[in-house]
Amino acid sequence: MAGDEKPGKPEVCAVGGCGQPAVRSLSAKKVKQVLPDLKIGDVGRRAHLCRDHYKAFRKKTKEERELDRAAW
Repeated sequence: MAGDEKPGKPEVCAVGGCGQPAVRSLSAKKVKQVLPDLKIGDVGRRAHLCRDHYKAFRKKTKEERELDRAAW
């Protein structure tokens, strides 16, 4: 068991009004930069996103990720 996990309390999506279980934890700064139209609360350094919001994040950052891979 990892040190970050809290048994009995699953993380929920950081987007206001969503409430779905989180599947990924990303940099809050990056999420706010890429998805400014979403209401991300004061979550600290990491923002937990549900499957739907993570999919939107990936869609918006697709070109940037492809450029990063091409630099290898």
